[in-house]
Amino acid sequence: MLERKLDQRPSTLIVEDDPKVRAVLRNLLEDDGFNVIEATSAAETLECIAAQDLSLVTLDIHLGAESGLDLARQIRKLSTVPMVMVTGKDDLIDRVVGLEVGADDYITKPFHVREVIARIRAVLRRHQFAAEDAHRTKLAPDANADTAAFHFDGVIAVPDRMQVIDRCGADCALTSGDFNLLKVFLERPMRVLSRDQLMDLTQGATWSPLDRTVDNQVARLRKKIERNPSEPRLIKTVRGVGYTFACSVERKPLEDAHYRSA
Repeated sequence: MLERKLDQRPSTLIVEDDPKVRAVLRNLLEDDGFNVIEATSAAETLECIAAQDLSLVTLDIHLGAESGLDLARQIRKLSTVPMVMVTGKDDLIDRVVGLEVGADDYITKPFHVREVIARIRAVLRRHQFAAEDAHRTKLAPDANADTAAFHFDGVIAVPDRMQVIDRCGADCALTSGDFNLLKVFLERPMRVLSRDQLMDLTQGATWSPLDRTVDNQVARLRKKIERNPSEPRLIKTVRGVGYTFACSVERKPLEDAHYRSA
């Protein structure tokens, strides 16, 4: 007799009172490997959140006679489940308020199939990264994390100053965006990071699934920190995936770091 296997697919709750939109979202998510649960009211939604182990919630801001924004506030009091708001194309204020009450991203109607899946996957990746980082911090807390400098290959990066000191003791001129990308690499050395993951970690919910500016940022960063940018040894390309920071990184409190003040 075969044992019944547990469903390991991520579960998504679709909160939508329009049956046509609900059916479109269900088909998209099921085709992408999600287990889908549906709700059409605030009461059903809160019941599902209390009873189900959810990976994500999609929530229509205009939920019939009920307010999706009010429901979002109630959800946030009960759970930290990732939440994506579904809004009308011109509802800018609703989108802003939705993010303020705890939504992680939004999808505008009419939506494109590729964008829906890309945004939902991006939200799930960000939450996964946040959980992994919190777990690492819990296992190895660093009391000086906010005032520490990164040391790697003779270079020093000081986060609270957004300052990078090269091997000769001179300042490297980095834009804030390039420094944020460097910090993402330094916090995750030896890990392969996809382009989407890098965009999630540096741009949050503001980037487009078609945006590939991270490649240009990597090229600029290599010119600043690599010994030979044409043959990078620090930021290595992982073909077909993204990049990895292939160098050990040491973090020391500022009082132990010998760097030149700005």
